[in-house]
Amino acid sequence: MKRREFISTAAAAVAASPALTAAPPASRIIDTHTHFYDPTRPQGVPWPAKNTPLYRTVLPQHWLALAEPHGCRETVIVEASAWLEDNQWLLDLAAKQTSIVGICGHIEPDDAQFEAHTRRFAANRLFRGVRWRADAYREAAGRDQVKKNAQLLADLGLQLDLNGSASALPVAAELAAAVPDLRIVIDHLGAPGDPRAIRPEWLPGITALARHPNVFMKVSALVEQVRDADGKAPADAAFYLPILEPLWQHFGPERLIYGSNWPVSDRGAPYSTVFQIVKNYFESKGADACERYFWKNSLTAYRWVERKS
Repeated sequence: MKRREFISTAAAAVAASPALTAAPPASRIIDTHTHFYDPTRPQGVPWPAKNTPLYRTVLPQHWLALAEPHGCRETVIVEASAWLEDNQWLLDLAAKQTSIVGICGHIEPDDAQFEAHTRRFAANRLFRGVRWRADAYREAAGRDQVKKNAQLLADLGLQLDLNGSASALPVAAELAAAVPDLRIVIDHLGAPGDPRAIRPEWLPGITALARHPNVFMKVSALVEQVRDADGKAPADAAFYLPILEPLWQHFGPERLIYGSNWPVSDRGAPYSTVFQIVKNYFESKGADACERYFWKNSLTAYRWVERKS
């Protein structure tokens, strides 16, 4: 879809039903990529650094204040801390916050106690998987052990988030082939770079990944791909078509997932802008695409938990 065609389609939809333009794009919205932490804890936090605006208390109520006006009231947390016990900290937080429907934790893939740690946290049904660096499989000294740990995740019904550079996408595809029953979610679009200068390795990488039906793509960190001097990302969804259209073509409506990457997304744009960009894009694809993107696909990938409010 070219930029002019996208603008024309979006404008026609608005003109056809102006009263509905402020309505949520789907019957349910699950934000599958938030980070919560509290630097005021006695032990502090390993991330983010103190010299960044991200270094502040960030908890579910702060996210809900921004997300709920858009119809988004539930989230899957992705652990950004490398401290093992911060997995438990998030589980304790989730016990008191029904807006949290799942946690993707952090356990290093080559940890000698990976199985024991994973079984411990997975005893809590809200623990839905772990996140690794996408190139960890390539770098690990004991690659067979990492593959065994990935298979353990699959055997336990857990999933794996992979985060890394576009150059690591072939490694992610290799792991997807090695453990075909493991549900793998690629974070942050697979790191395509600025829409005006897509990294050359990105498109071959996502093309190879999309051949594996166990791989999902998270449409998160979209505004963070932009590197303008003023630090502000464009709010026009058409600007991001060089990224969004290839993902749609290769992963289709069944394997794209919504994630904001909040509060890191604040570096590029406010939550409302981040949400509106993908809302405009997926509404142009139809109601079924919105239902799948904003919640149904994430249920397949994460198997998150229904909570009682």
